[in-house]
Amino acid sequence: MILAIACVPAQSAQAAPVAFPKKAGKLAITSCPETAISSGGIPRTREYLQGVVKCLDKSWAAYFKRTRWTFRKPVVLYFEEPQSTVCGVAWPEHAAAFYCTERGTLVFPLTGRWIEDRTDLFPFKVAAHEYGHHLQSLIGVRGAYEARVRAEPARQDELKRRYELQADCLAGVFLGSSWGSLDRTGRDWEALVDATRASGDDGDDYRSHGKGATRVYWLKRGYRALSPAACDTWSAPTAKVS
Repeated sequence: MILAIACVPAQSAQAAPVAFPKKAGKLAITSCPETAISSGGIPRTREYLQGVVKCLDKSWAAYFKRTRWTFRKPVVLYFEEPQSTVCGVAWPEHAAAFYCTERGTLVFPLTGRWIEDRTDLFPFKVAAHEYGHHLQSLIGVRGAYEARVRAEPARQDELKRRYELQADCLAGVFLGSSWGSLDRTGRDWEALVDATRASGDDGDDYRSHGKGATRVYWLKRGYRALSPAACDTWSAPTAKVS
């Protein structure tokens, strides 16, 4: 299983006093054509991710102009290989990519199964998911989540899933807003759905991200709605965040 994670503690249900406002509307349709992830046998993973992040910056900055929150671009770090430490902590084991919450930093390894030689949209979705964690920090969701975990430590796994599934949904919102520019087909979408389902933590002892079917549900919800307000995992019933 390939994980994309945020380096944070964990959290609980029906909790977040902060939500993306309905009045801010949908994420605007944007143009985000993909660059080649490799060319002539040479990996171009950095260029690929830089293009996706540039689109994410532009798209979410425009959305934030319609809200009361201040937008700040994340810091982005790229590594050819995993390091022993990053952002002042140990490099997370089995992580595809991750977000360092205390430093507002996206971390992308340029190698590994999550991105090397892939022809599907999984790297695109992972980048959008980690960017979702940055958005959660900007609007106060992360702070509310961490406070809830401290108050209800017995629910931390469930709360962590709500946190991660919201990022899946926000990734879906961005995918939906940029889909028309991706030169992809319905078959590509189904391949992404399959990859997302395979990234679920079904059967794991520590269930931090959600079952495959649950991750697919929230990805599709964001994709269809195009609205961050649809990504309220915090008030969703327990069955929807399993």
